[in-house]
Amino acid sequence: MSTSTPPSSDAMRRIDAMLQAGDLHGAHAQLQDIVAAHPDNAEALRLLGGLKQGLGDSDDAEALLRRAMTLDPNWAPTLMTLGEVLLASGRGAEAEPLLRRAATRMPQAALLLARHYNDQQRHAEALSVLEPFCATGQAPAELVTQHVNALAALGRHEHAVAFYRRFAEAAPEHPGASHALAIALAAASRHQDAERMASHALARGHRSASVHFTHARSLVALGDFAQAEAALRDGLQQDPRNVDAHNQLARLVWMRTGDTLQSTARLDHVLRQHTGDEALLAAKAAILQGAGEPDAALACLSAAAERPQASPALLVRAGLAALDVDPAVARHLAERALARSPTTNARHLLAAALLGTGEPERALAECEGLLVATPDDQYLIALQTTAWRLLGDPRYAIYNDHAQLVRPYRLPTPAAWPDLPGFLADLRESLRRLHDPHGHPLLFQSLRHGTETTADLARHADPVIQALFQAFDEPIRDYLDHVGHGDDALRRRNHGHYRFNGSWSVQLRSAGYHTSHVHPRGWISSAFYVDLPEGMATADTPDGCLAFGEPGIATQPSLHAEHMVRPQSGQLVLFPSYLWHGTVPFHSDHPRLTVAFDAIPEGPP
Repeated sequence: MSTSTPPSSDAMRRIDAMLQAGDLHGAHAQLQDIVAAHPDNAEALRLLGGLKQGLGDSDDAEALLRRAMTLDPNWAPTLMTLGEVLLASGRGAEAEPLLRRAATRMPQAALLLARHYNDQQRHAEALSVLEPFCATGQAPAELVTQHVNALAALGRHEHAVAFYRRFAEAAPEHPGASHALAIALAAASRHQDAERMASHALARGHRSASVHFTHARSLVALGDFAQAEAALRDGLQQDPRNVDAHNQLARLVWMRTGDTLQSTARLDHVLRQHTGDEALLAAKAAILQGAGEPDAALACLSAAAERPQASPALLVRAGLAALDVDPAVARHLAERALARSPTTNARHLLAAALLGTGEPERALAECEGLLVATPDDQYLIALQTTAWRLLGDPRYAIYNDHAQLVRPYRLPTPAAWPDLPGFLADLRESLRRLHDPHGHPLLFQSLRHGTETTADLARHADPVIQALFQAFDEPIRDYLDHVGHGDDALRRRNHGHYRFNGSWSVQLRSAGYHTSHVHPRGWISSAFYVDLPEGMATADTPDGCLAFGEPGIATQPSLHAEHMVRPQSGQLVLFPSYLWHGTVPFHSDHPRLTVAFDAIPEGPP
């Protein structure tokens, strides 16, 4: 570091207190005075640069940090903060070498780089960054989580469990080792064991917010929502500004009450204490939008978004709410965010908004640029194909050939059952035990008027559910043979092997439906019909049908569904994850029970 006279410790403590209270502007003013008095202090420059970035001034942030690097080119905190600024500006190629240098000395830099790699689906690179830290058995929970996420994304769930079990068995009284194993077990959907290990860590005095949140995750998967809610509240007592925990708590309260005031009550309490915390304000807006109240979400952020120094992240969050209200407002917010910092999220928002303002050429250019970095992002592909449709581009017909790419199959009867109706009857009972008959739809999901299970069904211990997923294999392999190979987004990933990447069950009540959506991290998606209202399979109306082609965002001109599949009990429908799809509302006293999954390619290309 620079050897110039450092700022006083009292001054730095005051700034730290302001940051802890969410007073970014007050801390900014204090730091500017300090830098003026100590222009050659690398750490003061670094702190001011990081704060500038937090306030959305990425150009000044970068300039300050490069000054700090000139003073001390090997100071790891500066390398990390500059790398973070460059990542936020969409300049990953410049950020990665800086973060790799910092990551050899700073776990925080390793975490930032690994999260970036995982977000980009570069999981092997994430492992290379994380393993030196995780191999010690002393890694912080955040690093363990990214390590486990990378292994899970590569289909190595059990490797992650074995890796962390070694440390837990070697030090059974070490609560950190138990917590790490709980994280790995949860990722492998072994939630009973994960809950037991998290409880063990808590009993040994490791009562950190992170352990409470890990505990809550498995309790949710096990259906113990009351205990999960208590665990989240305990964690938030220690870490009251944890956005992920507030989201999880809101989901649980919403499932129980269906009331946004109750769902955001804890968040509102914290916001009254930290009025300047944009991340918490954005979290509240996301919850309101996830509950189907985009107008309220936009109103929640409107005053903060009007400020000239509103951060790009807050502008993007407001723009996402505006997408459902007024695409022109969403475009304006996206352009403001991009003028401050050209982030990937802002470009995603702009591409979607441009489709709603009748500018498909500009939307297509944004999509094509973004797809260079993440070519398998199914949401971006959906935006791209929607732009093609608006432009009359012949490529749309290749990617959205519904007659060829949407395939219904009659499920093969599992070997232990004499016929398919008998199997479906047993499956219906197994699934209904997992649904709360009085519950509300999950937040942030496409369904309305129904319930969705919370655990990964493909890993569920119930033998009937296991038999279902084994029976899916034959149709999936037939589908891979049917679509064949090619250069488009579906076929170029077809190497003949797959694995499940998330699975759930939905039970819709009368007036229930799914809004049109896509599955951003899938490849092949599905709908399997277990139990239907009487007459739905033979009706002459579209009620309850699976509809393809209507975008889940506003377009100008409006686009409507192009293809319908009428549900049949025992039928599995397979289709590319980038296809817009939703369910037409129906009216019946009898619920509509389904299972769905995403599959992704398994093995090397």
